Amino acid sequence: MALKVYDLQCEQGHVFEGWFGSEDNYESQRARGLLSCPVCDSHQVSKKLSAPRLNVSHIRRENEAVAGRQPEATVVAPGQAGMAQLQAEVLRQIRQMVRNTENVGDDFASEARRMHEGEIEERAIRGTATPEERAELAADGIAIMPIPEFLDDDRLQ
Repeated sequence: MALKVYDLQCEQGHVFEGWFGSEDNYESQRARGLLSCPVCDSHQVSKKLSAPRLNVSHIRRENEAVAGRQPEATVVAPGQAGMAQLQAEVLRQIRQMVRNTENVGDDFASEARRMHEGEIEERAIRGTATPEERAELAADGIAIMPIPEFLDDDRLQ
């Protein structure tokens, strides 16, 4: 059976995935109040607009066979309760990683550049950067990773 994967969001703004057997299965669970946010346990959950998911695994397997690699193994997703627990744990771990960074605010680009150039000791930082600053950092080979706002614990305090 092909699963439908939807991006869901609670009224607190937490975004997570839901896996359903069909659109009707999603609607039925939503109507019965069975859907809940893995972060805050809110039952006010709605489906977000998302790009269609295409099943192109057969193309990947064919390309791997041509390249002489072993195709990927088939895996089974845990049940709904197990998936919710897994998603909640992943979010907790990511939030913990973000929490262990220093928030340098608007100085992010200059601090990242100073670390890259060896002017200051490297450390885990987070902050804000304009699209132009992010492009300049990338052009200079300075690796950065944008994080969604809902993962920033400072926003929740």
